[in-house]
Amino acid sequence: MRAAKSFASKLASSEYLQTTQHIYVDVYGSLALTGKGHGTDKAILNGLEGESPETVDPDEVLPRMDKILRTGTLHINGNHERPFKFEEHFRFRMKERLPYHANAMLFTARDADDQPLFEEIYYSIGGGFIVEDRNKALPAETNTQIPYPFSSAKELFALCEKHGITIAELTLANESAWRSEEGVRAGVLNIAQTMMECIQRGCHANGTLPGGLNVQRRAPALYAKLYKENQANPKTHVEILQWLNLYALAVNEENAAGGRIVTAPTNGAAGIIPATLSYYLNFCSESNEQGIIDFLLTASTIGNLYKKGASLSAAEVGCQGEVGVACSMAAGALAAVLGGTLIQVENAAEMAMEHNLGLTCDPIGGLVQIPCIERNAMGTVKAMNCAHFALMESGGHARVPLDKVIATMLETGKNMHNDYKETSLGGLARSILHEALPNC
Repeated sequence: MRAAKSFASKLASSEYLQTTQHIYVDVYGSLALTGKGHGTDKAILNGLEGESPETVDPDEVLPRMDKILRTGTLHINGNHERPFKFEEHFRFRMKERLPYHANAMLFTARDADDQPLFEEIYYSIGGGFIVEDRNKALPAETNTQIPYPFSSAKELFALCEKHGITIAELTLANESAWRSEEGVRAGVLNIAQTMMECIQRGCHANGTLPGGLNVQRRAPALYAKLYKENQANPKTHVEILQWLNLYALAVNEENAAGGRIVTAPTNGAAGIIPATLSYYLNFCSESNEQGIIDFLLTASTIGNLYKKGASLSAAEVGCQGEVGVACSMAAGALAAVLGGTLIQVENAAEMAMEHNLGLTCDPIGGLVQIPCIERNAMGTVKAMNCAHFALMESGGHARVPLDKVIATMLETGKNMHNDYKETSLGGLARSILHEALPNC
C-alpha cells in the first residue's frame, strides 16, 4: 500500500498525468506467489487510490477493490479517474524475480498507444519498509546524526555500559534526533494502544477467515471461556499460557482478515510483540506506562539489529526472519522491563532466536493462516519462557553472543531452499494445498 501510494502521488504531481491512460502493476517473486493470499492486490489497489496503512478504514479495503473491479475504473491518488482492467493491468510474475529483493513491484504509467511514460520499482524489504530501486536506501535515515550510533549488538551493549544507560534510554535518545522526546513517547504509546485495540477486536470478531481454507476464528471462543471462568488473574502457569495464546491468536486472526495491525516486525509475526506486552501489563505487578515505552523501545532496537545484520523478510530467510525475530525482540524486551541486566537481555534475545533457527515459511495457499496464526502463539510462549529463563541466570554461562546468532540466522536463510521462503511451494503448503483447497 505504501509503495502504490508513493507511485500514485508522484504520478499525480508529474507532467505525465494528463497523458496517462493506463496503470500497469507487476509483482514479482514472493509477492506474486503469495500475493493473493496475503492481500497484496487489495493493498496495492487501495494505495493507488491514495490510501495509507495508518489511516485506511480496514472495513473499506475490500469494498474499494471490489468497486475498482466492478466499474473498471481506478482513481489515481484518489482523484484522477482512469480505466483499469484487473486481469490485464495487474500481473503476477510468479516465475520472475528482480535482482535486489524477492518482494518486488513495478508500477508503470502508459499512454493511449500503450507506450511507457513513467515507472517506478519498489521493494518490500520487511518490517513495513519499502525501498525504491533508484537509490536502494532509506533516505530519511542517511543524513541524521544520532548520539549513539551502532551497527551490532556488541557495539550497542558497549555504548549502554559506557554511558550507564539502558537500551530503551539509548533508543529514546537516538529517536529524539528525528522528533521531540515527547513526540517519541507519544508515538510509542500510540503504537501500544493500536496493538491493544487489535487484540480487543480479535477477541470479539467471530466468523470464518477469508481465502478458502475455511479457518474459523478461535480467539472469541477462547476469550469467552477464559472470561467465564473468571481467570483474569490466573494462578497457574497453564492458565497464563491460555491468555498468551488468546492474545496472539486475536491479533493474527485480525491480520488474516485484513484488519489493522502493527507491523512488529512483520505482519505475519505481528501477534508476538502485543501478546508479550499484554502479558507484562496483565500479569506482572510492576507494569506501568514507562514499562510500555521501555518494552517497545527495547524490542524495536533488537529488531533493528536483525534488520541491519540479517533480514526481516521471510522471502529472504524464511519464517525465522519473522516469527523468529519477533520472538527474539519480545524476549529481550520482556527481560529488560522485568529488571534484567544487559547480559540477561542479550541472553533472552539470543536464546529466542537460537531456538527458531531454520524456521521455514510455507503458508498453505499463500494465506497467513496455517501455520502462521498458531505459530505466533507458540512464539509468544517461547518469548516469555526465554525471558524468565534468562532472568534465572547471571548470564555468565552464555556461549553464543547475539551477533553470532543473527549472523547464523542469515547464513541459514541463504542456505534454505527457496520453496521454504514464502513461496507456498514447499513444506505444509505443498503437502496440504490440494487437500485444503480442492478447487486450486
